[in-house]
Amino acid sequence: MSTAATVKEAIDTRMSARAFTQQAVPRELIAELLAQASRAPSGTNTQPWKVYVLQGHSRDSLVEKVCAAHDEVRAHPEKAAEYREPYDYYPEKWVSPFIDRRRENGWSLYGLLGITKGDKDKMHAQHQRNYRFFDAPVGLMFTLDKVMGRGSLVDYGMFLQTLMLAARGMGLHTCPQAAWNGFGSIILPHIGAGDNEMLVCGMALGYADESQIVNTFRTPRETVASFTHWLE
Repeated sequence: MSTAATVKEAIDTRMSARAFTQQAVPRELIAELLAQASRAPSGTNTQPWKVYVLQGHSRDSLVEKVCAAHDEVRAHPEKAAEYREPYDYYPEKWVSPFIDRRRENGWSLYGLLGITKGDKDKMHAQHQRNYRFFDAPVGLMFTLDKVMGRGSLVDYGMFLQTLMLAARGMGLHTCPQAAWNGFGSIILPHIGAGDNEMLVCGMALGYADESQIVNTFRTPRETVASFTHWLE
């Protein structure tokens, strides 16, 4: 896909790519993207982000480990208790309109891919694409020191968005992934993270495969009028 020439174009063309080519991303380019992302604001300039870049063997071996765990949980659901997320990304109880948007997102994607309700094998396989970084050659893992407060997750969101927009400026695409969070007990030792670190999320980085129909998927957005209150 083309390179975004303006900030507006980067924002408008950013999407969660779910299929990547095998075109390599040079280390120098990744470092440049991370340098740009580090210009994101953070409370009192704490800069709480820490990034692990996985390529080659480190990437492939993590994929193998987590996919095996994902398969094990499906075969033995009681094993799910061994894989807990470090923080509540989603609510314990869903309510409208959030659950409605979530369902629309999931079934629209599955519909595009020809996955019907009840087809658990295909659902499992598609979900596991997350744990293969959607075939992207670069996987990123983001951690946070446990001593930091919840405000640092706000800082992290700005860092991640800046990184994703910077990627568009270089002709790359990304997919931010909370799906990895439950497998922190596998991921953190693999990447060499300290006991003081918790996993925030993962991200796939690379060149989007334009030949794959999944990359035509776009999520809708609510109108400005629906979420904005003007006060005078």
